[in-house]
Amino acid sequence: MNFQMKTWEDYQDAYQKSIEDPENFWAEIAQEFKWIKPWKKLLEWDFNDLQVSWFKGGKLNITENCLDRHVEHKPEQPAIIWEPNDPNEDVQVLTYKVLHDRVCRFANVLKMNGVEKGDRVCIYMPMIPELAIAVLACARIGAIHSVVFGGFSAQSISDRINDSACKVVITTDGAHRGAKLIPMKDTVDDALMNCPSVKKVIVSTRTRTPISMIKGRDVWWEEEIKKVTNECPPEVMDAEDPLFILYTSGSTGKPKGVVHTIGGYMVYTAYTFLNVFQYHPGDIYFCTADIGWITGHSYIIYGPLACGATTMMFEGIPTYPDAGRFWDIIEKHRVNTFYTAPTAIRSLMGFGDEYYKDKDLSSLRILGSVGEPINEEAWHWYHQEIGKGNCPITDTWWQTETGGIMIAPLPNITKTKPSFATLPLPGIQPILVDDQGNEIDGNGVNGNLCIKFPWPGMIRTTWGDHERCKKTYFSAYKGLYFTGDGCQRDEDGFYRITGRVDDVINVSGHRIGTAEVENAINMHTGVVESAVVGYPHDIKGQGIYAYVILEKSDHDAELTKRDILMTVSRIIGPIAKPDEIQFVSGLPKTRSGKIMRRILRKVACNELDTLGDTSTLLNPEIVDELIAGKK
Repeated sequence: MNFQMKTWEDYQDAYQKSIEDPENFWAEIAQEFKWIKPWKKLLEWDFNDLQVSWFKGGKLNITENCLDRHVEHKPEQPAIIWEPNDPNEDVQVLTYKVLHDRVCRFANVLKMNGVEKGDRVCIYMPMIPELAIAVLACARIGAIHSVVFGGFSAQSISDRINDSACKVVITTDGAHRGAKLIPMKDTVDDALMNCPSVKKVIVSTRTRTPISMIKGRDVWWEEEIKKVTNECPPEVMDAEDPLFILYTSGSTGKPKGVVHTIGGYMVYTAYTFLNVFQYHPGDIYFCTADIGWITGHSYIIYGPLACGATTMMFEGIPTYPDAGRFWDIIEKHRVNTFYTAPTAIRSLMGFGDEYYKDKDLSSLRILGSVGEPINEEAWHWYHQEIGKGNCPITDTWWQTETGGIMIAPLPNITKTKPSFATLPLPGIQPILVDDQGNEIDGNGVNGNLCIKFPWPGMIRTTWGDHERCKKTYFSAYKGLYFTGDGCQRDEDGFYRITGRVDDVINVSGHRIGTAEVENAINMHTGVVESAVVGYPHDIKGQGIYAYVILEKSDHDAELTKRDILMTVSRIIGPIAKPDEIQFVSGLPKTRSGKIMRRILRKVACNELDTLGDTSTLLNPEIVDELIAGKK
């Protein structure tokens, strides 16, 4: 593709053009793709009323761009390389021709089971090729996919299915995760006790776990595939039709269904993939994310495939069968680009050098980091020990809502700086504002990170609740998209994300709303009230610290803690379990009844010398109790 930047001058020219003439800038990039019908108007936008459309009137199908056009020119090139949980199990290599065939067949299975254009389909699967096939098959026929991370509970699945009224669920009998066997279909069965919109469940075989199959509702993937052909013409879609819904935690309890649309998302993920990872034809690209999160959507499936790349999927975990698994995979497949999370890097650092010192990592050219800012210690270890000092690290900042990477160094083009995301990509116009919304000019400053101009991959709405989208992202500062992140801009103009400024905790790169966790804790019998904050965690980046008030003081503390953890795990999933629980008799509140989370955070972080004035609290004495009860 002709839109890859290769020098610092290329970046400067592209950025300048994208700001001065954004419509022509994005039009030139979009013309590299196959459009069934050209767009009539490239961009219409209003951040105050939240109306954004890109490539208006354009018709296309994203799978034609991710599959068909590559089948024409390189049918035998690997599209997806799948590495299983068990290293002794066979690797699967799906060429573009094979992937196209399997997507078309499964698209016909969906149609045979009543799925039509615009219907919502919930996908709850482990990291197996069928997950990518299911996602692309939905897009092929114009159905809207909603992938739910395989670690979520039945209640979380049910909430998401009901919010978007999914018609079909696609799942597996079970999943392998390290040494564990995870029930998937059983969890779906529990979820569907209260999901009237679901008419069919399609089950793929993975673990041969005994499961219930309900007559008339549940069908086997393998049996359905035999009933269809591989002929499935791509559905003609509008550029602004929804492609998928992906739920993300917010500062209020109910997850938000972030909606991304077809045309802009395709153009933006392809553009960012090609440039941020400096992809060369023939490269092997390995992103370790789960497709249940936005990173998997954008940089395992859509971005790489739109560029005709070879992308890897990994079913397992980085420490199974031992802590050398990532390095084994890199050596085995001669991986060129490796994209993972700081949580994984910090975890693997702790195992020492015996797991990587004898591995041949010489194929690596570029290292990437995603999910949260990478701390300096981890950055240097990653650069020196894994990259041998030869591989630039692209520390990427972006969000579910942005669709693709927004701020990142371009390898071998942008100067890197540990813990800094550095400079915005072409088309991205970040600004820092103070709490009143006034722009903070110059360098060497801190503020709230906002974006002042639309980009093609941005969120269009939250499913079924456009007002919530406006209120969450566009109401804090007039005419701006507010990221929810605090940010520093240093003397060089480089950006460094300093953390969330709202009530969202970033745990291992996954955003979890404090209200969501509090609601789950409060559902446990005997809990009167709770408050949750984030605190620094050596591995996860941020951990979850819960202050809990119980009805009775005579309780077995350890047993109660375990019961609360189980309650949270059942309602949300294991990912949301608090790392620390402190039982308290009260919470610091203002006279109007608002919890002073600032104080809770300071106590959790052991920043006791900067508590500030507590005299205005309704119950200032509670602060001494919190400090005394802290381990």
